[in-house]
Amino acid sequence: MGHGIAHAAIAGGYETRMYDVADAAVKKGRAAIEAIAKKGVELGTVTTADAEAMLKRLTATSDLGEALADTDFVIEAAPEKIDLKLALMGEIDRLAPAHAIVATNTSALSITEMAGATRTPSRVAGMHFFNPVHRMRLIEIVRALESSPDTLQAIDEVSRQMGKDTVVVRESPGFITTRVNASIGNEAFYMLMEGVATPRDIDKALKLGLNHPMGPFELGDLVGLDTRLRILEYLHRSMGEKYRPCPLLVQYVKAGRLGRKVGRGVYEY
Repeated sequence: MGHGIAHAAIAGGYETRMYDVADAAVKKGRAAIEAIAKKGVELGTVTTADAEAMLKRLTATSDLGEALADTDFVIEAAPEKIDLKLALMGEIDRLAPAHAIVATNTSALSITEMAGATRTPSRVAGMHFFNPVHRMRLIEIVRALESSPDTLQAIDEVSRQMGKDTVVVRESPGFITTRVNASIGNEAFYMLMEGVATPRDIDKALKLGLNHPMGPFELGDLVGLDTRLRILEYLHRSMGEKYRPCPLLVQYVKAGRLGRKVGRGVYEY
């Protein structure tokens, strides 16, 4: 998600600093952005000159202070672990300029809680992107308890400059899309556990019968089954039994079958 968001930013014309905790991760992210730009040139969606100009707008660093210095707009896209996000929000509050808008890409966690880790929660709101970022048009703008109208407007303007469409959501567990999508993915695992159909046939049915661009297992493997499980666990704690994670999903995660990032999930890669 991080490199996809950085690509959207440079494609929108923004000077962008992409941060990750390790040099290897930064290099991997930059290589992924270069691959997206190259594919765009091959498909004729961008010119070679535009692709080169985009990449010149990107600085990649493993130094958080360097990444945040003199920034006007920050997008946080750390893994869905509240303790990690709270710590990162504190660092952003300490290192970024006081005027900077702070957007979090969380798909389910409490933005109000994250905003509470800063001195000015009014400048914090949700900016939920979808995977893969360069193909998906939607951004959910999520209004936390103290998000100001100016903050929401700034996020909307940046989103549109990135070529995205937006919806505005009052903060609630799972917002709109995650709440629905988590239910679909969880039900697909229950069907797999019950032997209703194979993963490929379940995916095929939703793609051809419901016009979904990806099947629930393909999407789960792309996002990460561990991420999917954490989201369901949060929704289960927040909203009750209908979001209880399927035991088979729990088993896959315990077995290390996390998806594309490790080479095996529901499918082998």
